[in-house]
Amino acid sequence: MSVSLYSVKLARTVLLIQLVTFVIIGALFALKDVTWGASALAGGAAAWLPNVMFMFLAWRLQAQTPAKGRVAWSFALGEVFKVFATIIFLVVALGVFGAAFWPLGLSWLSVLVVQIVAPAVINNKG
Repeated sequence: MSVSLYSVKLARTVLLIQLVTFVIIGALFALKDVTWGASALAGGAAAWLPNVMFMFLAWRLQAQTPAKGRVAWSFALGEVFKVFATIIFLVVALGVFGAAFWPLGLSWLSVLVVQIVAPAVINNKG
């Protein structure tokens, strides 16, 4: 794994690509029905917002000189927080707001795929 994978510039780029991905998917689903478009936006936000929160926490810790083992614990706790935040966002979107399942799920899954594929594509420029 490349050291550039941990750069702030790469993280911002991936977050921006994720944002553009779920906004475009939401707009495409909105052409069919406004409810489907809102559901797709909710699904994308359920995947994107926890990533943004995790990155803010990571950038906050980057400025400090952490004690041994603290980085691993903060990373693990951040990942647990991401999972719980995603579950809460999805439950609220589906249960409280009555979002349509297919656009929500497709948008959520698309943002996750971008999270996996984008760093490999960005790092493999040549």
